[in-house]
Amino acid sequence: MFKFLKDVSREMKKVSWPKSRELTTYTITVIATVSFVAVFFAVVDFGISQFLNNFFE
Repeated sequence: MFKFLKDVSREMKKVSWPKSRELTTYTITVIATVSFVAVFFAVVDFGISQFLNNFFE
């Protein structure tokens, strides 16, 4: 177990971490994408629900 943790520590030192500005840009991109997809599916779900409610009434 200690060898594994030592290997993980060694590998983590090799990782190229993003700079603060890059991290901010990536975070905003992810939040915008998730928000867009959530709104898109909410609109599609609402449209399908309205269609089915009107069709079967």
